[in-house]
Amino acid sequence: MKGLELEWRRIDSETLVHLFIYSESRPEEQHEDYHDRAHFFTDQIQHGNFSILLNNLTAEDKGLYRCKVYTELNTGETFVEIKAVVLVLSEYLLVSGSDESIFASVGEDVTLNCSVDSHIPPENTEQMSDTETEFFTDEIPKGNVSLRLKSVRTEDKGVYMCQVSGGGLSVNTTVIIERLGFSVLHKMILALCITSGSALLLCHFTYCRLQIYWTGNDWNSIC
Repeated sequence: MKGLELEWRRIDSETLVHLFIYSESRPEEQHEDYHDRAHFFTDQIQHGNFSILLNNLTAEDKGLYRCKVYTELNTGETFVEIKAVVLVLSEYLLVSGSDESIFASVGEDVTLNCSVDSHIPPENTEQMSDTETEFFTDEIPKGNVSLRLKSVRTEDKGVYMCQVSGGGLSVNTTVIIERLGFSVLHKMILALCITSGSALLLCHFTYCRLQIYWTGNDWNSIC
């Protein structure tokens, strides 16, 4: 073993997977992608077995590997190919939402429910909407990635998708805002106008002004 040097490398990138030199393995020389993942069978080295065990396999590990041996007199090499990486049962990602459509009033806050069940830790979250939105940040580590829509508008009606990706998997669920109606205040003003016998035009004008005030930052009116 004294004059023997052996290295495992990936062919596509020449990345050093593991190294044996000066009668010992040198894990400190490994590329960071394989540190603490690629190991020799130390009790088998004395028998000439320099196979390696690659732990925590990922889709990126697919490819061709070369085991090359150097001695004072000769060199030799052999190749091993990982042709495919199949996800096992420990790799799971489940996403659930709400089975019921959402009915809300203009100006209200609406919660779009989305829950994740997985062993994959959350890395980042992203929301894409013209409406002001926010996550329940304290709940994300628990798998709750629901989204709050603030002061919903009539144009917020529609189908929303919560898509979650990780570990080579990607799943999604949808939530539907079915209808955006009038708020309780709107209905009270409308009923008051009808029962008071006021002129329709005056009632319409008063209702519009209150609706503009109620919808908040957008200052929109449906009149």
